[in-house]
Amino acid sequence: MKTVILLTIANIFMTIAWYGHLKYKSSPLFLVILVSWLIAFIEYCFQVPANRIGHSQFSAAQLKAIQEVITLVVFCVFSVIYLKEELKWNYIVGFLMIIGAVIFIFKKW
Repeated sequence: MKTVILLTIANIFMTIAWYGHLKYKSSPLFLVILVSWLIAFIEYCFQVPANRIGHSQFSAAQLKAIQEVITLVVFCVFSVIYLKEELKWNYIVGFLMIIGAVIFIFKKW
């Protein structure tokens, strides 16, 4: 559970770093990059320990799969609440397909 919590926190920061600036299109690009890097540093402070801790019970592929599901959930919430964008049906279907891939990765064969 610690891994999932750390990955979620990391993902919140990374989503802000990658997409938060979209509301500030008039800001100079160099400034946006600098601020994004500073936010991403905080993300790394959670991401690296999450992967280190998580690798004791998950494979690297499983960790990446967990990360992708968390990324989609965080992004959907961020996109709707912060960017005020509609979550269209085809986005949801595509995201569900990615979640299907995660299930496939975790299935014991």
